[in-house]
Amino acid sequence: MTGVARPARRRASAEKTRPSAFWPLAALIVPAVGWFAKIEITGAEHLPAEGPYVLAPNHYSEFDPLILAVGTWRMGRAPRFMAKESLFRVPVLGAALRATGMVPVARSSSSAAAKQTLQQSEDLVTHGRGVIVYPEGSLTRDPDMWPMRGKTGAVRLALAAAEPIPVIPAATWGVQQILPRYGKLRLWPPRRRVRLALGPATDLSAYTGAGAMGAANLVAATDAVMADVAALLGTLRGEEPPAERWNPAAHGQNETGRLES
Repeated sequence: MTGVARPARRRASAEKTRPSAFWPLAALIVPAVGWFAKIEITGAEHLPAEGPYVLAPNHYSEFDPLILAVGTWRMGRAPRFMAKESLFRVPVLGAALRATGMVPVARSSSSAAAKQTLQQSEDLVTHGRGVIVYPEGSLTRDPDMWPMRGKTGAVRLALAAAEPIPVIPAATWGVQQILPRYGKLRLWPPRRRVRLALGPATDLSAYTGAGAMGAANLVAATDAVMADVAALLGTLRGEEPPAERWNPAAHGQNETGRLES
């Protein structure tokens, strides 16, 4: 896996170079995150410089979305996330989410969700945008912080397009030193080392075509993405990831919400 010392030197895409609501946010967030973390990025070449993509990272700290946001910005793309649909109805916040092109999480109704996913996928292609989707849906329940079993939202969004959108696996490590899972923010020492690794797009060719949106197919495609994410994390940690992803249901745990000890 090759890396770049300063990914921001990549040719920035048009979505980053033209004025947008991201610039004032970046002016605030990038220096603030820089105080907490020294982000080292490898595999930046795997993030498309132009066009749509779905970035699928691991999730083990409430702080890691900020690492992903700054890292994506440094690599020349605007960091857009999937966000709870209810947040779009909050005054001021909802306007900010819409202005920056964040993507609302699909509603629970299956027919409405399918329609919304298709529209979101078409929007990504039409506008050439990327989106960051946490396949796990919440902080991992794995005791050793390996990625747990994924949900199908990321691949559903990618496979709904007429031409499948690339799903780029990503992994971070070191964020737990800044904000442990369900812990307290550590203000000192500053500039802790955090590594962000991207891999080549997961090969989803076996999951396209007729039946692509079937439940079993989406689960299998998600498993392929999670295997790539776990492999990246294994490289960062210098360890072999578990052969199987942690299944919260098998351990009597809820898959969403705060994990109670």
